[in-house]
Amino acid sequence: MATPKEELKRKLPGVIDIAYEQYKRNLSRYRMAKELMSKYVVTINPEALLDDAAKIMGEKHIGSLIVMKYHTPVGIVTERDLLSKVLALDRNLRDEKIENVMSYPLVGVSLTATIKEAAQLMTSKKGRLAVFDAGILVGIITASDLIMSLPDIPETEVKVDDFMTREVITADEETSVIRVAKIMGMKRIGSVIITKQGEPIGIFTERDLLTSFLARGRALFTEVGPDCSFPLIMVPAGTSVHRAAAIMALKHIRRLPVVGDGKLIGIITARDLVEAYAK
Repeated sequence: MATPKEELKRKLPGVIDIAYEQYKRNLSRYRMAKELMSKYVVTINPEALLDDAAKIMGEKHIGSLIVMKYHTPVGIVTERDLLSKVLALDRNLRDEKIENVMSYPLVGVSLTATIKEAAQLMTSKKGRLAVFDAGILVGIITASDLIMSLPDIPETEVKVDDFMTREVITADEETSVIRVAKIMGMKRIGSVIITKQGEPIGIFTERDLLTSFLARGRALFTEVGPDCSFPLIMVPAGTSVHRAAAIMALKHIRRLPVVGDGKLIGIITARDLVEAYAK
């Protein structure tokens, strides 16, 4: 049976080339915030419990909810908030209200903001962008939305090596889900690479936690292995930011482990790619 490294060598060139060509064909569709934003904005009130927020995000496969008070957007609650401000501190989602952990004020951008402006604002404010039209909330832009539009220009021809996180956090497949969740929350990271006998076999993300556990009310003391996402999609060191964005966009993922000399040497996220373009 082929090892993950051997599978990477066999499949990766085809995956990258196909994704990259399709990605470049789609680039002309995106120019401004209104063309890449998600128009479907899910909201919640500040008095609601975090348990309710987790269920909504998990069921709808989204990473954030806009907090509305008196028909006015006042903040945002994200999957990262659930991890770092609640689970990592051994607090219970059923005991905490949205208003206690939400981020505010809401960072907004206009419909006609350019991709570059949106990327720079997202990088400086470290969060998702609410899109407004004459003061009315009409959409939301995430890092995943932005990487669908990064143009093929010198800014994006830098390599993933320059922007990736070099400390790759791993956990054995037999580690409990609650332990992995606490690791992500304490370190404020969105994923952990799952290993079997020291070899990477998959990835467990904030979204996996939401959709597979929190939204379903499943116990978190089970082993993480069966619920990690696999196969693990990786890129070699030296891959351009633009090509990495293409793979993420086409594969609908937000993170790519980076491999060099047959071993994991880093991980690049959608937000890292946005930062690379914004500079």
